[in-house]
Amino acid sequence: MSDRPFREARVAIDAIAHNVELLRRLAPSRHLMAVVKADGYGHGAVTAARAALEAGADHLGVADVTEALELRRAGIDAPVLAWLHDPAADLSVATEAGIALGVSSLAELERAAAAGHRPVVHVKVDTGLSRNGVVESEWGALLERLAALVDSGDVRLDGVFSHLSNTSTDDDRAQREVFERFLDAVDAVGLEPGIRHLAASAAAIDLPETRFDMVRSGIAVYGVAPAPQHRAIGLRPAMELSATVVSVKRVPAGSGVSYGYLHRTQGASTLALVPLGYADGVPRHARGARVLIGDEIFPVAGRIAMDQLVVDVGDRRVAVGDRAVLFGDPASGAPTADDWADAAGTIGYEVVTRLGRRVTRTTVRAHA
Repeated sequence: MSDRPFREARVAIDAIAHNVELLRRLAPSRHLMAVVKADGYGHGAVTAARAALEAGADHLGVADVTEALELRRAGIDAPVLAWLHDPAADLSVATEAGIALGVSSLAELERAAAAGHRPVVHVKVDTGLSRNGVVESEWGALLERLAALVDSGDVRLDGVFSHLSNTSTDDDRAQREVFERFLDAVDAVGLEPGIRHLAASAAAIDLPETRFDMVRSGIAVYGVAPAPQHRAIGLRPAMELSATVVSVKRVPAGSGVSYGYLHRTQGASTLALVPLGYADGVPRHARGARVLIGDEIFPVAGRIAMDQLVVDVGDRRVAVGDRAVLFGDPASGAPTADDWADAAGTIGYEVVTRLGRRVTRTTVRAHA
């Protein structure tokens, strides 16, 4: 029997380091921001941040101030940018900790300035994604006020950024044109934009003209492809999700498996029960998903339940205590998070970030 946790997500820091080094070569820019929001895309924010910084990233990105403060409490003093703010949050705790604030409106700029400690800001401009970011009709008012705050020393402008939709090359280039118009507007009021950053993982790899001074790499840091065309560029998945087989039974032909009998055995077969389900983040609707047990791949049989899933292993020898790997590094023979995403009709991002708290995270140097 293994002494590994019942349910486990193993995170290999060597894989994160490899991916950062690869991205530095594939998408060269003066700076690389490793995005560690959402608990490092499910891999552990502090673990991912340290591995990425050691491998050559020099900035970190998070969604909100709470995530940024977690990094500071862990002793990480690299530049951190947070860009999604609770309207009621006290931003002074962020400015006091030296966390850069993304500002998407004149109101957010005023809140940042009022926080004190000479806040560092990156202005977020909406170039067409229609999420947060200052819209073109408000550029003039925001930049006029920003210029005054910079001139008085109350605010330091450290960057200007936006986010692409990844809809098409033409759409991304159209957004780049809007971004450059905003940079011209920044220059027109006598401001230096600081670090200009537009490209996340996909555009950083595919569109060199979007790299500017810094690229922001999120999902690619963890070895999950930003888009299907990136599955063969050499990324190494950092996470391996597995669990202990808890039951093995022989059943006759025609046996129904799990709720709704979506699967019935074609002949006499062996079924292995794996204690991972949708409460752990495994997609309930993943059809055609596969699992590695030993050195063989087997199909998930029937509907995935809240706490468990069933694997039809046919006539192969599988025992209680064996390890079942849902996804991991394909070099080990395992399916990938992208394989599970394909089976569920979603993206690899969702597969790795949705894991529940029952799954033990373990940090290893490299996957065995």
